[in-house]
Amino acid sequence: MAKQKINVGMVGYAFMGKAHSVGYRDAAWAFPDIKAAPVMKELCGRNESAVKEAAELFGWERYSTDYRQLALAKDIDLVDIGTGNDTHKEIALAAAAAGKHIFCEKPLAMNVAEAKEMVAAVEKAGVMHMVNFNYRVVPAIALAKKMIDEGMVGKPYHFRAVYLQDWIMDPEFPLVWRLKKDKAGSGSHGDLNAHIIDLARYLCGEFDSVCGLLKTFIDKRPIVQAQAGGLAAAQGSKEMGQVTVDDAALFLAKFANGAVGTFEATRFAGGGKNAMRFELNGSTGSIRFNLERLNELEYLSMTDKPEYQGWKNIMVTDGSQPYAGAWWPGGHIIGWQHTFVHQVYNMMNGIADNICPTPNFVDGLKCQEVLEAVANSSDTEKWVKVS
Repeated sequence: MAKQKINVGMVGYAFMGKAHSVGYRDAAWAFPDIKAAPVMKELCGRNESAVKEAAELFGWERYSTDYRQLALAKDIDLVDIGTGNDTHKEIALAAAAAGKHIFCEKPLAMNVAEAKEMVAAVEKAGVMHMVNFNYRVVPAIALAKKMIDEGMVGKPYHFRAVYLQDWIMDPEFPLVWRLKKDKAGSGSHGDLNAHIIDLARYLCGEFDSVCGLLKTFIDKRPIVQAQAGGLAAAQGSKEMGQVTVDDAALFLAKFANGAVGTFEATRFAGGGKNAMRFELNGSTGSIRFNLERLNELEYLSMTDKPEYQGWKNIMVTDGSQPYAGAWWPGGHIIGWQHTFVHQVYNMMNGIADNICPTPNFVDGLKCQEVLEAVANSSDTEKWVKVS
């Protein structure tokens, strides 16, 4: 029996466009049990020559330059949003109004108010929706979730996480869009903390209140003169512009279940390329993970005899472990790009079953509420309840 085909129209062709294209390209052959097969129908971007080149390179059937026309196209079933943060809402609202399913990059929106509009729009339209918190589908993190749900750490006490990068430490690095509040919403906070906030909700529980600090170390940078593609390809001019987002964001958290947490995100951690790490300590066990070693998960059981107690390193490549069976024999590692394949697999199955997959726009909204509470706390220098 032939599988249902889902025609995808994607807006955005740069870093995330490339990553999402891998997901759509590989999902059907990696997962033979996928219930609907994605078709890479249309790639959309503002720069016609660049989007045409990307469409040919990534394997899209056609290209366009107007997301509104893409959303209205009768042969498009799913709109994928991989653009800058300031355009997520307008594209999502257009897609929902046209009855299209939606897959959106994180953070979902610029603020809580926008996120609420987006949730209301997809719920009114009755479409499937997903936000790309792709670290949930790293096999090791999916295994951690399974272990936690099976009681292997007991009652959670601590969740601590960091997300460390160093790509803007040079004061001459230009003022790209991620460093502008009107384009990005926030800096390291929304870009990096969003991921570890979502993982904390996924693994530890809902947030109760937060106490935060946002810091900008370099407040003026060269205005972008030219940009060939990704952020690192930008060239600065002699004219300087104002940085309007945070370079680093730190906060304490209280969870509804009584656990406590610490979070740190920064783009000023020398040597941190994509260093996301977390540790969860519970009453009977602990789990820790390092994204830069994403095929491994560490586990410690407090129920082991003291003489045998210690951290155990689990290689998460066995076919019995979450998502790992789609790839290679045990011991043959996978990479970051495979998380996008896993996300597409879940999205396609959600559409076929008419059951909204997770993480979805509601998860995106809940993350946005934590992000906003931390920013409010930094402004007021007080603890703030998460709405």
